[in-house]
Amino acid sequence: MIRLVTYNVRHGLGDDGRVDAERLAQAVAALDPDVVALQEVDRLQDRSDRVDILRVVAEAVGAHEARFVATLTGQVAPRTTVKSAGVHELGALVRTWAGRRRGRGDETGSPAYGIAVVSRHPVSTWRRLRLPSASPFVAGRQLGPDEPRAALAAVVETPDGPLTVVSTHLAFWRWNRVQLWTLRRHLRAAPRPLLLVGDLNIRGPLASGLTGWRELVHVPTYPAARPFLPLDHVLADGDVVAVGPARALDLGLSDHRAVVVDVMLTPRGRARP
Repeated sequence: MIRLVTYNVRHGLGDDGRVDAERLAQAVAALDPDVVALQEVDRLQDRSDRVDILRVVAEAVGAHEARFVATLTGQVAPRTTVKSAGVHELGALVRTWAGRRRGRGDETGSPAYGIAVVSRHPVSTWRRLRLPSASPFVAGRQLGPDEPRAALAAVVETPDGPLTVVSTHLAFWRWNRVQLWTLRRHLRAAPRPLLLVGDLNIRGPLASGLTGWRELVHVPTYPAARPFLPLDHVLADGDVVAVGPARALDLGLSDHRAVVVDVMLTPRGRARP
């Protein structure tokens, strides 16, 4: 059995308004996951005290493998939130927006924001997938409200055989359907069994209907305090099944609940002796 967690962490922002990467990491580790898919992950951002959130989470979980894909580089938000239309606040927003760039996937040691996967089991293959953006980019500069989108695929070598886990975070409006169709096409030749996980920003059974893959999450996940929207998904294709129902847990962090699902490779999906 493999325990999978997918969590839009909102850069570790707690209900108390504080960002604490260690608190986030301990909350995730307490779920005892084998594989964790994370969205809205900060690396070296001012708003999260310039911490590499992925590194802290991976260490707490005891993960042997960890990979981060930047969808944006540069500071993604001013240190303080804008509560008025004052000149100083607007100036901070404009400077931050102008400094953001689309992630190329090879950035190291610079402020970034994106998605990640960590695993206690070895990963034989990593693959970054770029998705069509709802907002155009010219010379690397964003010209619209939606951030770039990407997916990160990992072929995890579990004790029962390889399992492809794909983490993604899709647009917050109907363009997410185009991104999901694109992702399904990209993954056509990916090894099975496969799990597509993350914040798809698509409600309920629509995600399963668009892909033809089985939905393993049947509980609402957003907003965290009183969820009524099922935006976070685990879609399965191939010889893998859920062991019991998925759970959506409020960890006192983020505006999403963390999703926990135990899965098992069925006999045809297991490695041959």
